[in-house]
Amino acid sequence: MTSPRTGESIDTIYWIEGEYIKDAVREINLFMRDWRTNDIHNIDLRTIDIMAASHNLMDTNEPYLLLSGYRSPKTNAMLRRRSSGVAKNSRHLRGQAADLRLSSRSVNQMYRAAMSCKGGGVGRYSGSNFVHMDCGPIRSWGR
Repeated sequence: MTSPRTGESIDTIYWIEGEYIKDAVREINLFMRDWRTNDIHNIDLRTIDIMAASHNLMDTNEPYLLLSGYRSPKTNAMLRRRSSGVAKNSRHLRGQAADLRLSSRSVNQMYRAAMSCKGGGVGRYSGSNFVHMDCGPIRSWGR
């Protein structure tokens, strides 16, 4: 995964033989922090699993571009003022969502891969060229 805002990238194995690797999960939490406030939150492991499973289904070596992981209440409120597409009780606030992009795959390809995981919510944002993945109830939206 790469962050366009901070320039950081992460390529880590976070799970081996049924066990999460604590140091790797801490690194993911740091990487997926709110880059505007630098606040760190525990990212729900189910979201990480959905992201990884979707990525594997797309058969690509390109890392995700992470647009948004955890969002602090301050950041979420600011984004809500700027866009009607930001939920008041966004799963980003709980560390349960990620907005992702791949240049080698279309929004529709990413959307279909994430939906096939049946792990949570999947939003298609074709106009902004990203897919939202979360570990909430199974649902979908967008075009």
